[in-house]
Amino acid sequence: MKKSQKSRPPRIRVPNGERALFTVDATHFVGVLQRLSLTGGSAVLSKGPIAHGTMGEVVMKTVFGKVSAHIEFLQTGADGVPLAQAFRFLAMEDASAARLAAAAKRMEQEGFGDAPPTKSSPLTLPASEALGLLLHSVRRLAASLVARR
Repeated sequence: MKKSQKSRPPRIRVPNGERALFTVDATHFVGVLQRLSLTGGSAVLSKGPIAHGTMGEVVMKTVFGKVSAHIEFLQTGADGVPLAQAFRFLAMEDASAARLAAAAKRMEQEGFGDAPPTKSSPLTLPASEALGLLLHSVRRLAASLVARR
């Protein structure tokens, strides 16, 4: 008998260095979003790493409006980026959840999803997508080099 595997919500690469406001113990700080899904995400935090298990809040803007949620900070090094810290959504109002779902769907439609590409290589992608992939790789490399200093 096969074990049923949980289907993981699509993970989205957040374009354009989008920022979010994080709050922990009444202290506000900015984070640059790296990935998002309907269950959480990752960000490079201006404050540096937050202890695993710390509770906080996040507020981010989407094209569909503001999204607010209570979160739990998870491990650092998310998505292979040493400075990126994962977080999961604990609670979110229905309006925020709907905005997040709509924004994630739009970004996925625009090609920012982590789903494997269908039989295409960087040589067959449109120039803007190929440059986006290159830029993403350079940012990950730069983040890992900065973390080693």
